[in-house]
Formats: sequence, structure tokens, C-alpha cells
Amino acid sequence: MAAGCSALLLAALTSGAASGPTSPTPTPSPSAERGADPLDPRITDIMRKPEYRNAQWGLLQVEAGSGRVVRDMFPDQVFIPGSTAKLFSVSGPWQTLGAGHRFETPVHAVGERDGATLDGNLAMVAQGDLTMGGRTRPDGTVAFTDLDHTYANDVPGATLTPENPLAGIDGLARQVRDAGITRVEGDVVVDSRLFAPDPTLDPTPTPMIINDNLIDLLTTPGDRPDAPARLDWRPKVAPYRVTSTVRTVPAGEAGSIDVTASENGTRIRLSGTIAVGAAPVLRVSPVADPAAFGRSALIEALGRAGVRVTADAAGPNPVAALPRTYEGSPRVAVYTSPPYADYAELILKVSHNLGANLGICLMAVQTGSHACMDGFPVLAKFLDGANVDREQVQLLDGRGGNPVDRATPRAEIQMLTYWMGTPDARRFREALPILGVDGLLATNCRDCPARGKVFAKTGAAVGYDALNDRLGVGAMTIAGYLDRGDGRFDVFYAGVTGAATPTPDPSGILSVANDIAMIAAYLQEGVRGR
Repeated sequence: MAAGCSALLLAALTSGAASGPTSPTPTPSPSAERGADPLDPRITDIMRKPEYRNAQWGLLQVEAGSGRVVRDMFPDQVFIPGSTAKLFSVSGPWQTLGAGHRFETPVHAVGERDGATLDGNLAMVAQGDLTMGGRTRPDGTVAFTDLDHTYANDVPGATLTPENPLAGIDGLARQVRDAGITRVEGDVVVDSRLFAPDPTLDPTPTPMIINDNLIDLLTTPGDRPDAPARLDWRPKVAPYRVTSTVRTVPAGEAGSIDVTASENGTRIRLSGTIAVGAAPVLRVSPVADPAAFGRSALIEALGRAGVRVTADAAGPNPVAALPRTYEGSPRVAVYTSPPYADYAELILKVSHNLGANLGICLMAVQTGSHACMDGFPVLAKFLDGANVDREQVQLLDGRGGNPVDRATPRAEIQMLTYWMGTPDARRFREALPILGVDGLLATNCRDCPARGKVFAKTGAAVGYDALNDRLGVGAMTIAGYLDRGDGRFDVFYAGVTGAATPTPDPSGILSVANDIAMIAAYLQEGVRGR
């Protein structure tokens, strides 16, 4: 199990209190704040479980407003943050771009018009729009599922939103037709000069993004053993082709589906088995050239809208045809995105790694730079202004998956505290997963008193320990807000590093993740009446 891929594990948990054999009670931090409250015994019971025998816990709970430290353990020690790093990387672009910022992706007619014919090219200028309308609901909000399709190859149970991934592209094509163009004697070119993709950021953001730069592959079992499984995939764009040799096996048998792709990503093959009566299985395959994919998608969408393009839709993106400037080239279409705050909610709710990394590049663009790494000085300046001690934070990406990424509990608390003094305080808080309600905490604690009263980002870094044939937990973390009632909140962080599971069975990691969620629940229960 890859370290970054396990960031979503909380989504698959079942609720319930932690239990198990115990070891010595954890010792509070030598730096424990004067007057801090003792830990709930249920929390110490979790921390004494055998899988945490050699682990280090961190915890910090602060009463917002007064700043009183309610509980703490090693608040100034750096921990691997996992996806709680997104608290920093999403906050930066939220405030740099603005909550209401909308991305406008234009299409320019480059050439001469002769009535309804364009003798030249249509240029779609990519603006780093995370979804290009592919998740936009009829009411204009951004759709997500609790377990996002971007994790489909790593975490069982990922599902798709019902929205059309090509909706934004289709809308652009209709606008071109409405502008009076029905024939393009030339080509379509995607302008991706906004910023240069940087492989240091993994997954790597690109200026043109359609369907998270993924092909969705949904396999449904046949009606009887040995029958071919049924396959559906999206978005269907030239020159991508998908074939499947997945067979149906008897009900109850374990199934396994593998995905392979050609070097250029356009020929995808599924193989393996799926059991009769099993739920559909989602897999994904990466789009190798997002700009070429966007070009093909737009040419095909133009065709559906009644605009003929003489160029082959399956061809490469003709970057040599890009003009130096669009002055004198009229804009014939534009797609306008939902506000950035909606994208921030998507990133935080589902732990959207591509979106978190994209924020670094977008901050760089705000300075006029094409180099994504230039986004980090922008983030640094924002953190300084937000009174976050950035010497307690280390980042080389936005997702929290780089080996260098570190943060102290105190720094994460500082980031969360900053938001409480802003006009977007409620919007940010509710953009986090909500315990027992949605996002990565949807299935936790659904019947406990803390349900709906913990707003928090989760994180994980997990890998296979080949030496001991088990899973090592580099980190399992959670940070956010505890609802005290009457509009009052405590800010909290809880995390563990150095834990291990007894076996390589992923269910052991789910148990660790559930322990973290239950600690948050017990902390919230403790704020009542205080």
C-alpha cells in the first residue's frame, strides 16, 4: 500500500469505541501547558493498545477565544502530517486567489472568418480549472462522493459522481456554434503555457485538467459464472480505447481486476475476475497527455454541437500553432468555474491530491511565474501573515505525501485558529469532513454523541514493512474543530507516528484510523458543559 494512497482510509471505517489489550499509560509531554486537563480514560485506553507500543502520540486541544490549552502531548514535536498538510496548502490559494475566484477558460478564434467558416485555429487557453464543469451540479455547486474516484486503484469502494466529465467542454463547443462558426478549416490547439508541470508534485498538476486527468473504468459482473463482465468507461475521447477480458466467477469468490495501459496511455486493458452479484468495481487509468486529451475532447464536442473541424480529433496537440498573443483574436467561448471555495471544499472533503498540488502552481501564477515551486514563497508569506510559525512546518508538495513534509501540532492549531478570525470561518470549517456525516469521516461515529460535531481534516502515511511482513504507520492524523455549542469551538490536533499492524492485512490500518477518529469524538464529548 503506497504511503500517499492511504490518506483516504478513514472513509471506509465503521464506527465504534476502541478496545483491546493495554500497555503502559502514555506519559504527557514534558512541555505540557500549565493547567491542561487530564486525558479521557477512553483516549488513554486507545493509546495503550499493542500496535502503539513503540509509537509517539501528539495531541493539542485549545479553547478558541481564550487560547487556553485544554490538553496537550508533544505539541512542538514535528510529525508526518499526511493529508492534514492540506490545511496549509488549501488555505494559501483560498486567501491568495480569494474564496470567490472563478477560473475563466476561453476559446479564441485565431485566423480569418468568412461567414460561418474560420480559416485558422480555435485555441482553448487552459487556466488551471480543477474540474472544467465535470463535477458541477445543476445548482452550480461541486459534487463529490465520500470515497473519490481518484483513489479507485488503491482503496476499495470508490464511486463516481453522476455529472458528465465533459460538461464544460460541451458547453464551450455550443458557445462556438452560437458565435456563428460551423466550420473550422484548421485545427484546435490547447494552450497550456500557464505553468510548467513539475514532477516534484505528485500527482503532477497541469493547466488543462479533465476528469482529474483520469479515465474511469467501471466493471459489473455478468449474470452467471464464466460470463464476460460488463464494462463502461468515461470520458470517451479519441484516441482512447478500452478492452476487457474480465470474467465472472461464482458468487462469494474473491475477485481481482488489473489495469494496464500502453506507453502513451491510449490503449487500456482490464483483466481479472469479478464475482456474480458483486458490486461494480471502479478502476482508473491516467491520461498521459492532458493537453492532447483536451484538444481531442473539444474537437469531438464541436462535432456534436454542429461544428466541423477538418483536423483529425485523434492527432497531437499542435503547440507550434499557438500565437504569441491573442490580441485581435476574438474570444468565441468561455467556461466559468464555480468559486474557488467550492474547489477547496472538494479538496478537503475527499483529500483530493491533484487539487492540493494544483494550489501550489496557482499561487506561483499569481506572481507571474510559470514555475510551480515559486508558489511556496507565496504560501510562506501567507503563513507569516496568518501567525503560523512556519519553522514548525516543512512542505515540498501540497498533498502531504512528500518524504520531507512535517508539521507540529501547534502549527496546525495556529492554521486552524487563523480561520476563526476571518469572514470565511464557517465556510472553511464546513468544508472539512464532518464526523459521521460526509467526506472522509462519513462512516465514523454515526451513532455516537459527537456525530456532526467534529469538523476535521484527516491524514495518513502508510507503507509495507517487508522486514516484518506488516504495515507501518508513518502517521495517522486528524486536525480541526470541536463544536462546544452556542457557536463556540475548540481547535484540536491528534496524531500518531511509528505504529504498526500485526499483519499486512489493510484492516489493521482501518483500525488505527478508527482509533484516531474516536479520539476526536471523545475530545468533543469532553467539551460539553465546559
